[in-house]
Amino acid sequence: MSSPPPGSISEQIFWLFVLAIPVATIARTVTSEEVFREPREWCLHQSRACGSIFLRKFFYLFTCEYCFSHWVALFFLVLTGFKLLIDDWRGYVVSWFAVVFVANIYLSLFARLRVDITSEKKTIEAKEKQIEKIDVEIDQSKTAKTQ
Repeated sequence: MSSPPPGSISEQIFWLFVLAIPVATIARTVTSEEVFREPREWCLHQSRACGSIFLRKFFYLFTCEYCFSHWVALFFLVLTGFKLLIDDWRGYVVSWFAVVFVANIYLSLFARLRVDITSEKKTIEAKEKQIEKIDVEIDQSKTAKTQ
């Protein structure tokens, strides 16, 4: 059995959760945000129009948050040399899937937060419209009384 990678398990878990942050951020930005809309739409078109299945799948990677997060995680693992639990190639494999897993938890939490914020905004807008309607009714009743 291989020796564990350097650092305690708590240090490895810390790095797992830290490395998942830029993975989630980059995956979300590229696959969902307005700044990459045009390239993403082009990739989406290519993922449907290319004759080769390999090219279709390649271009699809840039439109799928989950798929793209695998490649971003792989990039960060190569960049940092982070291994989880085992100090050989298996540590890279474990860390790759673990980072993707945690990054996608972050992405899910962020999506849920956006839904909650949007819902709250809609609720506030509805209440503001009700208040405006009541204000208009009050103004109309005051005007009617003075006449």
